[in-house]
Amino acid sequence: MALIVQKFGGTSVGSVDRIEQVAAKVKKFRDKGDDIVVVVSAMSGETNRLIDLAKQISEQPVARELDVMVSTGEQVTIALLAMALIKIGVPAVSYTGSQVRILTDSAHTKARILQIDSQQIHKELKAGRVVVVAGFQGVDEAGNITTLGRGGSDTTGVALAAALKADECQIYTDVDGVYTTDPRVVAKAQRLDKITFEEMLEMASLGSKVLQIRAVEFAGKYSVPLRVLHSFQEGPGTLITLDEEESMEQPIISGIAFNRDEAKLTIRGVPDTPGVAFKILGPISSANVEVDMIVQNVAHDNTTDFTFTVHRNDYHNALQVLEGIARDMGAREVIGDVDIAKVSIVGVGMRSHAGVASRMFEALAKENINIQMISTSEIKVSVVIEEKYLELAVRALHTAFELDAPAGKGE
Repeated sequence: MALIVQKFGGTSVGSVDRIEQVAAKVKKFRDKGDDIVVVVSAMSGETNRLIDLAKQISEQPVARELDVMVSTGEQVTIALLAMALIKIGVPAVSYTGSQVRILTDSAHTKARILQIDSQQIHKELKAGRVVVVAGFQGVDEAGNITTLGRGGSDTTGVALAAALKADECQIYTDVDGVYTTDPRVVAKAQRLDKITFEEMLEMASLGSKVLQIRAVEFAGKYSVPLRVLHSFQEGPGTLITLDEEESMEQPIISGIAFNRDEAKLTIRGVPDTPGVAFKILGPISSANVEVDMIVQNVAHDNTTDFTFTVHRNDYHNALQVLEGIARDMGAREVIGDVDIAKVSIVGVGMRSHAGVASRMFEALAKENINIQMISTSEIKVSVVIEEKYLELAVRALHTAFELDAPAGKGE
């Protein structure tokens, strides 16, 4: 008998009909003798609806009150799912984040979990009930309702699994696992049976939308086996684990991630003096803009060109700040480009294989795709290219690293 934490997202519980389908799925596991804790999000679109309501009152609602409001979305879902389970003969009970005592800090709208009191859940499981817990929310020391920010329900699921020492945390979503790349871009993309936390963390941070970064970080930190599954299709999904199995068949590359939401900024002709990087990036950071990739080139005339990428939403803000820096430093010019994209290859197999980057560059060169920036880590190589070549690049790399599904095996 296993203890399993199952998390269902907004689309999985988007209607009463779907909630009843989730209840039927939970019942199958329960009938096998497993102890089940279910974490649910608000019904799809509900959180946005509540935020829109709040913004009709105030363009910038007080964060504490916004948390009180948006947390009601999950409260509706947990009650409905508990009712659906009871209706089909499965004893169940619902709990909000504060009832379970998911203790967080007081950073409203982006709180972090500090501690979970698992005693009440264990008591309910011992009594034979399925425990349905509201994702995305908790409570601070003062008893204020808090929410965990983007991807908060995934984080709740993983944190509960860690606190309960669950055998597995299953994340149910609208895809049947983690793929070598987005199947909408590469028809021959394959579902991975297994991937390491390290690889999944890179994939999530580089643009893969299957799991939120915080949830993967949490699972890796507490060694919680994670499995990504489709809400309404049967299948083994993808297991995310600590194990790096040494195998002759270990692929060099596990997946290809990409991100269209990139913009590039360059400040040219800056005096090449100590501290120049801080003089440029300090004000950018103070403007709350996150910098991704950085390249610095020193010219013969003792000036430097400094290029970096930011999220496309931050482009205009960063450009404005950079133009001010350029005036102060006497730089030659500032130029920007929003028509770029980042493509990355990821795999723990890189550690034991030489020439991975050159193989990547060769594949792109064959397609006449120019590389504008390069960034590497132990298990990743990222390049910035023109956005119009993004899909061509992903397909070329998928084939070059032998990730294409064999004929008839497309998932």
